[in-house]
This record gives sequence, C-alpha cells and structure tokens, in this order.
Amino acid sequence: MAEKKEQKPKKQGTISQIIQIYKFTAQDDKQLPFLIAGAIVIPIVAAVIVAVLWFSWITDIFTIILGVMVGLLFGTLVLTRRADKVGFRQMDGRPGATGAILNNITKGGFSFPQEPVWVDAKTKDAIWRGTGRTGVYLVGEGEYGRVMKAIDKEEAKVKRITRGSDIPVIKICVGHGEKQVPLDKLQKTVMKQKVKLTKYELDELNSRLKTLQAKNTMGMPKGMDPSRMHVSRRAMRGR
Repeated sequence: MAEKKEQKPKKQGTISQIIQIYKFTAQDDKQLPFLIAGAIVIPIVAAVIVAVLWFSWITDIFTIILGVMVGLLFGTLVLTRRADKVGFRQMDGRPGATGAILNNITKGGFSFPQEPVWVDAKTKDAIWRGTGRTGVYLVGEGEYGRVMKAIDKEEAKVKRITRGSDIPVIKICVGHGEKQVPLDKLQKTVMKQKVKLTKYELDELNSRLKTLQAKNTMGMPKGMDPSRMHVSRRAMRGR
C-alpha cells in the first residue's frame, strides 16, 4: 500500500496574517482599534473633501481611491509598530530575549549566533558575541555589574586574537539601568556604529573567532537552551 504523502502546511494569506497580528496586539494594547481607525479614516475623509472641491468626477474617483489606499497603508503601519512594541514588552526580561533580537540583525554583514558564548547557570546572565563591519560585539543580559565583569573577560579573549589590529570591541549591556540599553533599542544601538572593516577583514575576523566559539560551546553550562527563545519580528507579527 502506497504511503500517503505528507501534506505541507498551508501558508497563511495576507488577510489571515493581519487578523492574527491584530488579535495578538489588541489583547495588550487597548488603544489599538482607535489608532487604526484614525489612521484609516483621516486620509479617506481628506480625499473626499478634496474630491468635493474638485469638480471633475474622474479626478474625484481617483482621489477617493488614493485616499483609501493611503488610509490602509497608514493603518497597516500603525498596526505593525504597535505590534512591535507589544512583542518587545512581552519579551523584555525573559532569559534569551537578547539573543532572539540579535539573531535577526542580518543586514550589513552582521552576524550574531543564537547561542551565547557565556551563561551563568545560577543567575541566567548571558553574553552573546557577534561581528559586523563595525567590529566585534559583546552583548550582555542581566545585572549590570555581574555582566560587565564577564564581558571584560570575554573582551580579553577577543583581543588576544585581534592583537596588533585596531578592530573595536563594542560592549553593550541590555536592561533598564542608567548605563544599559533597553531591548527595543538594541538593534538600533548595534547598527549605528561606524564601519571599520572591509568584507575581507570581516571574513578573516570571523574565522579567527570560530575557535573561541567552539571552546565556549564545549564549556557551556546546562540549564538554559537559548535556541528555544528564537522570536523573530516576523513571528511577533504573525508572518
């Protein structure tokens, strides 16, 4: 008897995705319906007013259609931004959330593995190491004092293999303290640094850092699986 072929899951349509995003966001954002309504209605009303003042029925039709399209675009933008805020708010403070955000920074040659290079099994403090044409990044998650001490140790390891170069090591601690970076501003903070390396130099740097990555992975304490914390912006939006 022939085996039944496994059916691939059907892809969600655009409308279904928008409905899913709206339901996800509306549970936490009570102002969402009013903001979306305003974003959609205001351009339409403006288009109708222009159409009334413009005494040409052909122009009036196109003006109103344009108003509807602009309104839908604005409504989608409002939904997307509010969904992002809700998603970040729900992720904030969870172990591994920093890695989930870093792992989705893929533009401009940035590379951040999902797994941290250091984890404190007791406190769940963690450090992720990544690279870009802007240099080496050490991004910590947890109590500032503890994390920065661990980041300094990781910095020393990085500088041993970059000795003789001017490759910068950018240190970031995620949190809500005075010297910390909030989770929702992490991506912007990482990407705003100035470019220092060529593509060739970045490839060489990554190859050297692989040895450190392998050593840290072998010594990784059990009790935390950061790979289970992968939450992309598309996932938060239901895409």
